[in-house]
Amino acid sequence: MKNNLLLLILFILFSFREYTDNRTLNFPKSVELVNKIPEKNKVWIFICAGQSNMAGRAFVEPMDTLSNKRILSINREGQLIYAKEPLHFYEPSRTGLDCGVAFGQTIINNIPDSISILILPTAVGGSSVGQWLGDSTHRNVKLLSNFREKVDSAKKYGQIKGILWHQGENDANTMDIPLYNSKLSSLFHTFRTITGNTNLPILIGELGSFSKDKINWELLNEKIIEYSKTDGYSVVISTFDLQDIGDSVHFNSAGQRMMGQRMAVEYLTKFK
Repeated sequence: MKNNLLLLILFILFSFREYTDNRTLNFPKSVELVNKIPEKNKVWIFICAGQSNMAGRAFVEPMDTLSNKRILSINREGQLIYAKEPLHFYEPSRTGLDCGVAFGQTIINNIPDSISILILPTAVGGSSVGQWLGDSTHRNVKLLSNFREKVDSAKKYGQIKGILWHQGENDANTMDIPLYNSKLSSLFHTFRTITGNTNLPILIGELGSFSKDKINWELLNEKIIEYSKTDGYSVVISTFDLQDIGDSVHFNSAGQRMMGQRMAVEYLTKFK
């Protein structure tokens, strides 16, 4: 009996180690600092904000770590780097593939070669709209202050062109669903005030269709759509056909890339 218990413990520990190692298997082994900063009028800045599905939880594959000299980001130290997944660095034990690089790749394929893209990571998993509005410290990140700091720092490099937003899983687990669209309105007004552009485009990803709490997730998606109808500078990105990583919460790698591509297409179609 003791031997069986010991074997079970060893198996669990090995499995956990294998999962942890596998998650980071293809993470970039090096950081490429930008050696020649593009002219300010030739850099478009997009901000990634929200919770875990924007911060990224999907598996990073080698294709996601191939840098492009026209797609930039920042590292934890605030240095300008060539973007490689994962972009978000606030939760090192959780982070994975997000939609940022896929978004950037689609954008640069459809704009003049002289333009570069800077993707700013500000999303933190598990954060609610109320926490963003209240500038709460969540997982060691003061959410709105960090957003403001990243925006202020990035403005010296280029022009802020839009926000990529995915959030709501946390709020769908509360009784606050009826208030979600009004809270979203307040937060987006704050975001736009911080960026200095009252008409800044915001691309809003729907919650996935794979939740075990389908009713509440569908209700929250309805609130997102309801909000967007009042905001001509926002657009909702459909995700009904995207798959999860097996946890009924987070988009898988193909889903993250597709969401990024869809956000880019909507931006290019409606706001370019």
